[in-house]
Amino acid sequence: MSATVVGMSWEVLYRAERAMNKTIERLIRATTALDQANIPYAVVGGHAVAAWVASIDESAVRTTRDVDLLVRRADLAAITIALEQAGFQGEEVLGLFAFRDLPQGKLGEGVHLLFEKEIIRTDYPIPSPEIAISSLKTDYKVIELPPLVTMKLLAFRRKDQVHILDMMGVGLIDVTWLDRVPPMLRDRLHTLLNDPDG
Repeated sequence: MSATVVGMSWEVLYRAERAMNKTIERLIRATTALDQANIPYAVVGGHAVAAWVASIDESAVRTTRDVDLLVRRADLAAITIALEQAGFQGEEVLGLFAFRDLPQGKLGEGVHLLFEKEIIRTDYPIPSPEIAISSLKTDYKVIELPPLVTMKLLAFRRKDQVHILDMMGVGLIDVTWLDRVPPMLRDRLHTLLNDPDG
């Protein structure tokens, strides 16, 4: 059986690059708005993983489509004002707060809020962490590595597992981390450490 080669236009690559650049632009615009309003936050999720991985090996960075921010619920009104002034529109969907990019942005690629020290989902055994800012040299505030790893182990969806594997791949996480994560999450990390290739 012979392989089939499918020709594609360069436009496909340009579209992928534009999508990535738009996500980064949303990250910068949202965090700049919160910084200017002196509202505490920490970037979490895929962008936080990307920042940590890039601190070791920028070629190992994986893209992500949304912006996840850890904030304080008491600041929600001020956050809404700051983000709406920056061109986002807030919505609450099933108890989750998200901000779509105007005029036609999708919620799935918008800015999503997680509240510190709150249960994110009813099936999560521990609450989200406190806002703890890392010393990474970025133009926005990124969460420290231990709470980020805990959040990824807590969610443990396929993409969260891949994010942990990415951090393992550049040496940010190793077997010594088994004693650094909450006991109820150690089996999850142990599974990934024992079989990183799945």
